[in-house]
Amino acid sequence: MGSHGNSFIRRHSDRGIAFRIFLTCWIVFALHFATNTVREIYPALSLGDHLSFDVSEYNGLHQDIFEMPGRGSFINNNPGASMIGAVPYVLLRPITDRIVDRVSAKRAAEPKQETVEYNTIYPLAQEFLRKARERNLDVKFGLAAAIMQAFAMAPISALGAVAMFWIFLSLTGDRRSSALLSLLYAFATPIFFRTAQLNQNVLAADFALFAFVLLWRPMSSAGSRPFYFLAGLCAGWTVVLDYSGLVVVAAISGYALAKWYAADERNLADLGRLGVGVAICAVVLMAYQWSSFGNPILPAQSYMPAAHYTELGYRGFSLPQLDLLFETAFGIRYGLFTSAPILLAVFLVPLWLTKSNRLLENRELVLVLSLTALFFVFCAANQYGRMQFNTGVRHIVPVVPFIFLLAANVLLRLPVIVAAMVGVLGTYWSWCLAMYRDVEQGFGVLESIRHITLEGFRLPWLTTLERMGFVQSQSAIPLLLLSGVVIWLIWNVGKRPKYVEVG
Repeated sequence: MGSHGNSFIRRHSDRGIAFRIFLTCWIVFALHFATNTVREIYPALSLGDHLSFDVSEYNGLHQDIFEMPGRGSFINNNPGASMIGAVPYVLLRPITDRIVDRVSAKRAAEPKQETVEYNTIYPLAQEFLRKARERNLDVKFGLAAAIMQAFAMAPISALGAVAMFWIFLSLTGDRRSSALLSLLYAFATPIFFRTAQLNQNVLAADFALFAFVLLWRPMSSAGSRPFYFLAGLCAGWTVVLDYSGLVVVAAISGYALAKWYAADERNLADLGRLGVGVAICAVVLMAYQWSSFGNPILPAQSYMPAAHYTELGYRGFSLPQLDLLFETAFGIRYGLFTSAPILLAVFLVPLWLTKSNRLLENRELVLVLSLTALFFVFCAANQYGRMQFNTGVRHIVPVVPFIFLLAANVLLRLPVIVAAMVGVLGTYWSWCLAMYRDVEQGFGVLESIRHITLEGFRLPWLTTLERMGFVQSQSAIPLLLLSGVVIWLIWNVGKRPKYVEVG
């Protein structure tokens, strides 16, 4: 930031900086909204419209929707992300309904329906738009996806960046470094890429981080009691989001037990509070499965039709495979470290492991390493991970907050100029991936770097409008500049510190 950066860091309180980090991340995340109508959107719409998880009215629009005779149609995943997305959709539904009704009335009054072509190399995307347009759902899908991203995904991930700021401030005492590291977490990791749409994996990352912070309480004084119940709720919700959250629950529970055992005053009721928080989420998930499938225990994957890799192990879950482990880490289309090279810093192990360099204490370090290792093993056993070739990094995203703690430790130990270069390059890499999201063609994630560098900046939603013919060669630069001005005002408008003359 330089001297100017130090000046606007000094002018604000710690809470003021945290609030500005939140607003900055929210704005940038929302600006990079991606229009994908992902499977989690359908139950969110049904919840908002009918207070039901039955998505029968959307049959034939998504390959992850399956029908159960006599019960209805459902998606083949847990409902947590859809439940979160339904909240802002319900609140803003009067506006979306009015817009959708007006568009539908206008179309009905036209003697000849205008055909909308979608300029893409993917036939399935063209077919989806055609079907959605025939059912007058295209506008509804677009508005709902935008609302769920801007008012659920973006603020939740922004809150994760704020949590990172408080963590680093407690570990380093350096406000400037803590603010920069929190922004690197937001924009130089897959948090940026995945927050662009309603997604259970990045939400699992957020809630796992919240659970960790609620137990750790790094900003509190020594001896402060962890928030066991709230941590249990956050950890448990990762399972409502996706069954990979069981890894989070196991790791967080082990950490909670270690914290409890090391406390001067131990009370079994504390562990009970953690268990109650997790149990509440378990009841939510079981109630969903019972009401939807007629069985509170078996997951959606037990009922869905056979698909790719379901023949392997139990419905696609088998013993860990080394090739899938490698692809999860370094694959050119969905590898964690190829999608976010800044995380490669964790391989400089002495810079975060030796006691003279490390930021984390033993308990926190064990949690980070155990959760990360268990998640990689889980992803190597989940054969559906091979289907990420057209979505980009996804299943392994919940480990990002924890790996970033180690990567940030390394950055703080590097020479300033080297750390700055790594941060800038890592952010540009991640930003390119957030702008150009197609990893299926050519050289995977490298295609985003090539296209953005050679063709210029773009915004995913603006690209979609252009491909549909609604805008003509619209540049993203004016919107990026406007957002930059707003963010500059956020950081530069506010009270200045009071200086007391001593003498």
